[in-house]
Amino acid sequence: MKILRTPDARFANLPDYPFDPHYTEVPDGDGGTLRIHHLDEGPRDGSIVLCMHGQPTWSYLYRRMIPRLTAAGLRVMAPDLVGYGRSDKPSELKDYTYQAQVDWLTAWLEANDLKNATLVGQDWGGLIGLRLLAEHPERFARAVAANTGLPTPNRVPKAVAQDVREFRAQLATPTLPEMMQALSRPDPAHPGRAFVYWQVYNWNTPDAPVGGIVAGSVAGPSGRSLTAQEVAAYDAPFPEPRYKAAVRAMPSQVPSLPDDPSLPANLRAWEALERFEKPFLCVYTDDDPVSRGGQLAFIERVPGARGQAHRQFDTGGHFLQENRDEDFAHAIIDLVGSP
Repeated sequence: MKILRTPDARFANLPDYPFDPHYTEVPDGDGGTLRIHHLDEGPRDGSIVLCMHGQPTWSYLYRRMIPRLTAAGLRVMAPDLVGYGRSDKPSELKDYTYQAQVDWLTAWLEANDLKNATLVGQDWGGLIGLRLLAEHPERFARAVAANTGLPTPNRVPKAVAQDVREFRAQLATPTLPEMMQALSRPDPAHPGRAFVYWQVYNWNTPDAPVGGIVAGSVAGPSGRSLTAQEVAAYDAPFPEPRYKAAVRAMPSQVPSLPDDPSLPANLRAWEALERFEKPFLCVYTDDDPVSRGGQLAFIERVPGARGQAHRQFDTGGHFLQENRDEDFAHAIIDLVGSP
């Protein structure tokens, strides 16, 4: 496995990101090691909040929330997934699988010996984080699922699955505007096609404008505009296209068809979640085209979600850490502080 490491100079003087880096070496699964970066802010004896980001962001996403959480006495640990942020970046598309990300973060979790932690997972941070929670429930005291899910496409109708396969095989690489429009306006006659645009665009675009994609997702109809410096900060981990293998590969790793290799592990994870009685909070936005309505499965199936003060915001977009940072932080603080 060939590993790339973003030069430290790329992370100098980023706006609102004064945090010191911390690193953990974990096995790469190929006989070598990977260096995973994380933030560790707040009092050492504070209750740990594990903030996990998704695609195509990094721990910079939580910069507006961290001061609010630490001011409440919480200790925030925010890792960068392998391939993102200041973490190492395997250079080949084939290096990235759902299971590999779970394995790498499991090794990180155990090396740092997290206990009684509160999981906060958004986007891929939820797909991976909920697997950690299900496989190591003894390390977690509670969880927050935010604009995320744990896909188990075993019940996708055969006709829909076949339509998605055929559409993926014949779809020409969309432009960025075409991809963004497809995500924001899915075709009700063809469920599943919208996400194919995202998968095909990323897989076939070696130098996707990461900062621009995040900025476009944040702005939305009612979101805020990222500054040029903030956009550059989201681009910072990727000095060259060859650093973007994770950005390209991970959308295609989201389980979406019944023959997905991650399906058995996710089904086992759901079995564990259906026994999870510790507090489980959902924080979702109605205008997120990716995960809208995803909280319903957790509220119905996870015992710890019953009776919780779930948050459902009209607006906030996919990256609610940018548009709903105060509300999101308060939801976490209220949960951790509850009996």
